[in-house]
Amino acid sequence: MRTPTTIAALAAVALLAAGCGRSGGGNEEPTQGAAPKQAVSADFGDLKDVCGPGSPAKAPAQGVTKDAIDVGVFSDVGFTKNPELLDAAKVFTSWCNELGGVKGRKLVPNIRDTKMMEVRQRMLESCKQDFALVGGSAALDAMGTKDRLSCLLPDFPAQQSMVTNNGSDLQLAQTGGVSYNRYQGYWSWLLKEAYPGSKGSVGIISGDSPVTKGLGGQAQESLRALGGKISYSDLYPAQGVSDWTPYAQSIKSKGVKGLIFYGDFTSLAKLEQILTGINYKLDWIDANNNAYLPQFIKLAGPSLKAQNNFADLSGLHPLETASDSPATKKVQELYKRYASGANVTSVALRSFSAWLLFAKSAGTCGDDLTRKCVYEAARKETAWTAGGLQAPIDLSKNDVPLDCFNVEKATPDGWKPADFKPNNGPYRCGAPKYKYTGNYGKPLTLADVGKSMNDLK
Repeated sequence: MRTPTTIAALAAVALLAAGCGRSGGGNEEPTQGAAPKQAVSADFGDLKDVCGPGSPAKAPAQGVTKDAIDVGVFSDVGFTKNPELLDAAKVFTSWCNELGGVKGRKLVPNIRDTKMMEVRQRMLESCKQDFALVGGSAALDAMGTKDRLSCLLPDFPAQQSMVTNNGSDLQLAQTGGVSYNRYQGYWSWLLKEAYPGSKGSVGIISGDSPVTKGLGGQAQESLRALGGKISYSDLYPAQGVSDWTPYAQSIKSKGVKGLIFYGDFTSLAKLEQILTGINYKLDWIDANNNAYLPQFIKLAGPSLKAQNNFADLSGLHPLETASDSPATKKVQELYKRYASGANVTSVALRSFSAWLLFAKSAGTCGDDLTRKCVYEAARKETAWTAGGLQAPIDLSKNDVPLDCFNVEKATPDGWKPADFKPNNGPYRCGAPKYKYTGNYGKPLTLADVGKSMNDLK
């Protein structure tokens, strides 16, 4: 998934809020669902007895009593009005708690609404109350990383954003190592197999903020390693563009055949409408997984017949083929049960994966539930799939490349799996790996705040 860095102006914040994996709109509170009517299973895909009863008697750590576990859920919902992370927290904890909690301890999700700019304030609050952070995300997450490490707070995020937070210590990420290009397999397929004629003329357009500029630099390095030639690179104002015609004409004049777009899908849809209107068709457009939503299909409209839009889900099982995945189907069923009317999004699935990892790991600790125990248990997962929600990823190391990818194509009838020659169910595994050589910043470590793993209790 796309992982933005930082921004300095409110206009750039608005771009980031729309373009770093968040989707849809909604109210600030999770959608309320109908009351459960029948018993639920404690199994989740191929994970057995994720939650259930127990008789804990100890209060071994901050945020842990014999009855409950306090966890922090970060969200920019006060700014974005997008409740997808809150909905995921509500659905998962409702399901888990109905079954008895984690070995008898109920999960208490404390929503930490950053309102975009108040990440540090919420982190300081979480440091005083929560046992861990689970299933959340904040666009400006690095504003709280130093404090999180200082208070030794484990993090099981739905997604990460800024460089100093992405891959930082005590973090269990599901999206691959920060030193590696997460899209090397995907871009290799585009340039070498699907559209080899596009290799000599690739374009990149980004919103004008450090968020997307950093991603653009990494993309250029990776594409050149694949033999691609960058024929066009441009920025657009983060606050938006009133007329995309000059950008479309420039793309046409440069003869761009493949375009990577870093920004919000609303802007991309407008750009594509202009490109189609001036009768210019690219071989492919990397719409990125921000656009993996019904909203993009509606906004792009007729241009989807002229332009080939793709998105790499980085090994996340597609929603439109949920019937092929018991785990993905289970998420949809749980949403109907606990949050009827709420949308299941790719970010929600990532959040569910984080919740499952936390619950499974915490369950192995039994009565002696400590931060050290839950973190070390999660680190033992060498092929984590969240019960089948995603392709396997090795969590035993903090910086590993993704091995599997899967590509979606936008059609007038919705998103559908592209013909990318999967070799492992819905995924293509054994993808080429690329480690960056450029300097794009580094994630924070415990040593940066004067701590070490010996301090984790």
